Amino acid sequence: MNRINTLFSTKKKDILSLYFCAGTPTFEGTNEVIATLEKKGIDMIEIGVPFSDPMADGPVIQNAATHALKNGMTLRKLFGQLKDIRKTTTIPLVLMGYLNPIMQYGFDNFCKSCQECGIDGMIIPDLPFKDYMEEYKPIADRYDLRIIMLITPETSEERIRNIDAHTDGFIYMVSSAAITGAQKDFNEQKQAYFRRIEAMNLRNPRMIGFGISNKQTYEAAASHAAGCIIGSKFVTLLEEEKGDAAKAVDRLKAALQS
Repeated sequence: MNRINTLFSTKKKDILSLYFCAGTPTFEGTNEVIATLEKKGIDMIEIGVPFSDPMADGPVIQNAATHALKNGMTLRKLFGQLKDIRKTTTIPLVLMGYLNPIMQYGFDNFCKSCQECGIDGMIIPDLPFKDYMEEYKPIADRYDLRIIMLITPETSEERIRNIDAHTDGFIYMVSSAAITGAQKDFNEQKQAYFRRIEAMNLRNPRMIGFGISNKQTYEAAASHAAGCIIGSKFVTLLEEEKGDAAKAVDRLKAALQS
């Protein structure tokens, strides 16, 4: 069974997934960050593939991507770093990247490299659902990879039902129709969105991301989904700690508890 499916079948609540951008703060630190997060009890990791125009991301992740590209990180080099990752890591690993570098690599080649490294799935924010169904899903399925689709407060019920019927793994609930970045709290409108999707009783588990950075946002999201995805806050802490993932995750957990 795919590791993403195994995780959600064995743990129903309070799943914590962290995002970091490969190649920053240091080019060589990818595997060390992954190993440290697993040791610290993180359930799933999103590894960001840096891109020059990350349109869904706010300033923190944009800056991280720019830094990673300046450090020389590419998709090919990332796969090189990850080739032996499964000798030490057992938790689900998901690549998060935009379509342009993936298409330059070749989607079939990309899926083949993911399978060879032990990557479990991918999040491609600018992949249209129609293209996913017609062109990408059959290839990903062949390699037992999960393509995770995003929904927002503006996504129609019909589209959400369609995504739920034709994807496997989990659904990424974007907390608001905005770019990534830490927020102080989730207002009633956002929490009503969380409750509305929860009431749909979807087949797939849901993870909520974008804006989670403190106890208020974490608890509000976690109470209405299987868990939370945290990116910008962790990327900021990792940068402040000069790549020391242990210190960064300890500071993150403290922020989520107080």
